[in-house]
Amino acid sequence: MRHIKYIYSVLMLCCTITFAQQTPADKQTEAITITGATIHVGDGSVIQSGTVVFEDGKIQAVGNSSTATKGKVIDASGKHIYPGFIGANTSLGLVEVDAVNASNDQAEMGSMIPHVRSLIAYNAESKVVESMRPNGILTAQVSPNGGRFSGTSSIMQLDAWNWEDAAIKKDDGVHLNWPSSFSRGRWWLGEPRGLKPNNNYAKQVGAIENFVNESKAYLAGKRDTKNLPYDAMEGLFNGNQKIYIHVNDEKGITDAVNFSKSNGMNMVVVGGYQAHAVTELLKSNNIPVLIDHTHSLPAIADHDYDLPYKNPKLLADAGILVGIHTGNNSNFQTRNLPFYAGQVVGQGMSKEDALKLITSNLAKILGIDDQLGSIEVGKNATLFISEGDALDMRGNQLIKAFIDGRDISLETHQTELWKRYSNKYKSN
Repeated sequence: MRHIKYIYSVLMLCCTITFAQQTPADKQTEAITITGATIHVGDGSVIQSGTVVFEDGKIQAVGNSSTATKGKVIDASGKHIYPGFIGANTSLGLVEVDAVNASNDQAEMGSMIPHVRSLIAYNAESKVVESMRPNGILTAQVSPNGGRFSGTSSIMQLDAWNWEDAAIKKDDGVHLNWPSSFSRGRWWLGEPRGLKPNNNYAKQVGAIENFVNESKAYLAGKRDTKNLPYDAMEGLFNGNQKIYIHVNDEKGITDAVNFSKSNGMNMVVVGGYQAHAVTELLKSNNIPVLIDHTHSLPAIADHDYDLPYKNPKLLADAGILVGIHTGNNSNFQTRNLPFYAGQVVGQGMSKEDALKLITSNLAKILGIDDQLGSIEVGKNATLFISEGDALDMRGNQLIKAFIDGRDISLETHQTELWKRYSNKYKSN
């Protein structure tokens, strides 16, 4: 009898978990027109009292109030339309609870593991993923973390049944954690605090170069014995994939650029804390930067107190293609992505240019600008309607969101709890 009760309890728990998950929206079946709103195109331009028409998941028309409507009409007068925000270098769908190892698929064992694919570990039913949508984050690059070569990332839309449905661009690039030329004293081992030269830097860079050279030799040979890590490097050499090099210090960025150039790799700097010091090098080599989020403190004591706040503007002013990523806070805190961009407005960047940091610029960097990043004819109808300024916590109040034209749910575990306890206190 005890066994029967135990089985029954497990089944009830499974059913509860199943029904608690969001059901992805159905495919768009009729044309939808949104009228009367201020359209923030995502390329720096704005259309007042604009109209957007989309059908079969694609944007059919974008214009002013004279644009012909079609199908279902949504009156959004006084509101704002934005392209869906894009989260770069996130761990969404890979980590559910940081303290529970069984729910953490962000990192694998090993150092040179470019063959590890974040794609197949992605959990489309993650409650963390669903909590992104109410703030307008509708697309994300899901990236591995750990080791030297961490593995490959993929780009996902955030309303799906499984990873197959979610994938927009599979295996878009390989991630490499470049060694730092400086290290901090490990006080717990009795080492002096503060920065000091990394005596193992040359050795660590040499290991990367050896692995790349071995991969080239393997790929150029007969490949009698299959080697998964070497096979995973092929896309970097033939131009099908980008290499996302996570590096922050000035020397490291310089060495990483020279490394990627010498190996013919299409490079993106991720982190780039000191990228403002080597803008000429980056610009001359057409290398974009995914700058770390702005809500942080200076990493070095003698740096400007507001360097993290203004870093994106410094790079943009220098002519660098720059986007904001969420860095070490890439899981739950990804929901604050629009407010990181809003922070840069306070540093003198216009709101429409700040918007590009998390829309069109990111789409270009990730190689999906033919589909996403701006509200233009022919692109995916991935967009949302907000009550106000979506880069401001006070104005970011979504009333509708669409992914590929599908009218998605904005309900999450958090909104359910908010409603529940709001009713509790109203009744008292």
